[in-house]
Amino acid sequence: MGTIGDLGEFALIGRLTRRLPQGPAVRLGPGDDAAVVAAPDGRVVATTDLLVEGRHFRRDWSGPYDIGRKAAAQNLADVVAMGARPTALLVGFAAPPGTGVEWAERLYDGLADECRVAGASVAGGDVVGAPEVALAVTALGDLGGAAPLTRSGGRPGDVVAVRGRLGFASAGLALLAAGRDGPAELIAAHRRPEPPYTAGDEARAHGATALLDVSDGLVQDLGHIAEAGGVRIEVDSAAVPVPEILGPDGLRHALTGGEDHGFAATFPESAALPPSWRTIGRVVEGTGVRVDGRDPPAGAWDHFPV
Repeated sequence: MGTIGDLGEFALIGRLTRRLPQGPAVRLGPGDDAAVVAAPDGRVVATTDLLVEGRHFRRDWSGPYDIGRKAAAQNLADVVAMGARPTALLVGFAAPPGTGVEWAERLYDGLADECRVAGASVAGGDVVGAPEVALAVTALGDLGGAAPLTRSGGRPGDVVAVRGRLGFASAGLALLAAGRDGPAELIAAHRRPEPPYTAGDEARAHGATALLDVSDGLVQDLGHIAEAGGVRIEVDSAAVPVPEILGPDGLRHALTGGEDHGFAATFPESAALPPSWRTIGRVVEGTGVRVDGRDPPAGAWDHFPV
């Protein structure tokens, strides 16, 4: 099929948008100056993220379909972390003119399929030429009349619980960096996260006081809940799920590894949580995050390290 440069901007847009089925929340999809997305709640949850080649993904490690799934997942998870249901994505796609048309189509297949899992759609976006591949993704969501679940609601006496995988993507990245090809489950987790999109509804149903997406490492992200609520979070490392597949550095991966896009929440102590949520600590008076009464290990993600 040649390259996107051979095809040209508008022919490329036509090919890509034909691969994007529209869900019921999208009243007017790609093809006009802007999309129209229903907002029955009267409020819109909105979040945006950037993925840059060489920083967030490598094309020699991940295929276009997985890159698309990952780009969608990390934004859809942020909507869920507000206690909302995802409705739509807007995607800005930058790529060198020599990028294959088939590569671009598979990227958009990944975006569309991840949206389908979460109940959303790709409603529009933009395509531009650039020296490297980059994706700018904006996700929209609907609260359904409920209050947002923010980071600031945790109070002393609450329990801290997690939902979804921890450390799998981090362990997979370490394997790829070491030139290894297995365990395949860990490498797949780095290439394509699997957020449990029901977590927002579950958290709300069980009285969650705070909720966030674990994207930059568990202890670092719990620090956001601690700071926003003016509290301390005490983590019991023995309660953190560390499957054998994570290897000898499993606890470090689970505590500091990001990009699995599981969820962490605080709940009243009386909450009867389902088995899919694992209690790993408590909220107490104080500041910061402690693991087994000590400072947590370093190593969480930072785009601008000192």
